[in-house]
Amino acid sequence: MKSPYFREEHHLFRQTVRQFIETEVAPHANEWEEKQEIPRYIWQRMGELGFLGLHYPEKYGGSAADFFYSVIFTEELSRSLMGGFCAAVGVHQYMATAHLAQAGSEALKQQYLVPAISGSKIGALAISEPGAGSDVANLRTTAVREGDYYVVNGSKIFITNGVYADFVVVACKTNPAAGISGISLLIVDRNMPGFTASKLKKMGWHSSDTGELFFDNVRVPAANLIGHEGNGFYYIMDSFQLERLIASIGSVAAAEVGLEITLKYINEREAFGKKVNKFQAIRHSLADIATETEAAKQFTYYTAWLYDQGEFAVKECSMLKLLTSELAKKAADVCLQCFGGYGYMEEYPIARMYRDARVGTIAGGTSQIMREIISKIIIDDVAYQPAYTDAQTKPAKPTPEKPENNAQPEDKKEAKTEIINQNNSLTTAINQNQLTSSMNSTPQTAKEIVLSLSDRLKTYKVDPNYQTTVHFDLLGPNGGKFTVNISNGACTVQEGHIGQANCMLTAKDKDYEDVELGRSNPQMAVLMGKIRLSNMGEMMTFSGLFKRLF
Repeated sequence: MKSPYFREEHHLFRQTVRQFIETEVAPHANEWEEKQEIPRYIWQRMGELGFLGLHYPEKYGGSAADFFYSVIFTEELSRSLMGGFCAAVGVHQYMATAHLAQAGSEALKQQYLVPAISGSKIGALAISEPGAGSDVANLRTTAVREGDYYVVNGSKIFITNGVYADFVVVACKTNPAAGISGISLLIVDRNMPGFTASKLKKMGWHSSDTGELFFDNVRVPAANLIGHEGNGFYYIMDSFQLERLIASIGSVAAAEVGLEITLKYINEREAFGKKVNKFQAIRHSLADIATETEAAKQFTYYTAWLYDQGEFAVKECSMLKLLTSELAKKAADVCLQCFGGYGYMEEYPIARMYRDARVGTIAGGTSQIMREIISKIIIDDVAYQPAYTDAQTKPAKPTPEKPENNAQPEDKKEAKTEIINQNNSLTTAINQNQLTSSMNSTPQTAKEIVLSLSDRLKTYKVDPNYQTTVHFDLLGPNGGKFTVNISNGACTVQEGHIGQANCMLTAKDKDYEDVELGRSNPQMAVLMGKIRLSNMGEMMTFSGLFKRLF
């Protein structure tokens, strides 16, 4: 079926990738599956061909190509007939390096992103733990700041590329008391003392290495922090959309390749004196798979187009992940059945595809998790917001100065508390049971609360280089539209939306009042979409500058 998303140059690129896979990868499938390892040279070869940096900027060795080049590349990987190979490459290019490219410092990009694109370094992303898989908020790996280092302790499990990777992007708790706002991302180098890994034995994906990682007082330079401390949970939630989209592309492609292999087999195999392709039961079962695969493919292309347009398509990516992973599992089962007893034999690729397809409904978010996300969107009217918005150009958080020597003891205590909380997010900044002595009375309405921001700016100096504009759109009789501007260490509030905003906060007036006045849980208000933010990272920086109301 023709698709409007592909141009002639896309088709030429597909030919190049397919030739590479069919001549340099697929012939080695049995060998790599038996050794349970992908040789280093093939990573370097993919780097030479420009396959590992398709969507990354040219300054780092990438191609800055539109996303449909990544769609094609991911589809063609399935022709390797190794789900493990597809997973390893996908994790490296679209997960391990994604956070680095979005929010990593220039130094980190030069040290890790550039060699990752060239294929000289392999990356992994470590989130899941023995006690926290899909439950990211409850991970236990910690990173305690000691001077210029973080000391990391804990373990991770089910980590693709975890054994042979040169670097791992690790999700850890830098502030355990802050809940989801205490999670950060650190790059841990393979050669750091105290970092070890062991390979896990899996039912499928044999060619890729899946490891359990252990961190025993691993000293990681503070410069290896990706983005802002405490932003990790939101970065992870954001990146799930790309991860699930890539997984969906691979699932549809695997179903399609499995169907091709099966059609070839039934066109050649005979039973009861006729070709197997003449049996109605087989014909109809494959007709169903072909129809569902084609429909899923077009939905995949549409969702890829949304991603390419910059849409934060949580609903579509979640629906797609659910649909395609279940389809790949079903297609592998139906196709294997068409092979009869031969489908159960290791020398037939369909047996490997059957094993490899099973994990699709688990990895990257289970089908049950996908259904819950979809339910929240279509039933509870939850709207999810991206964490990465101009992440590479966001200003650094202001550095608080010490209070004057003649400050009163209470002032010193308040200043110290503010410094500790400087990097807290919106949710933690408004979730502290601390009274502000400088305020004569606590504003009660949404409008009063926003207008009070100019008086609530923290007493120590704000970095004069930090400038931002935030628009508030508070719906209801006690709300209104407001523009809050911070510039030269001062805060001004005006009614109406004036100029271009770095962040937009949208909420019902009562929901905003409940959060600010401590009547509802701020974390849940954000996650459930009652407080909607166009730029989570910017709001984290902005909200940390103000005294709390209660």
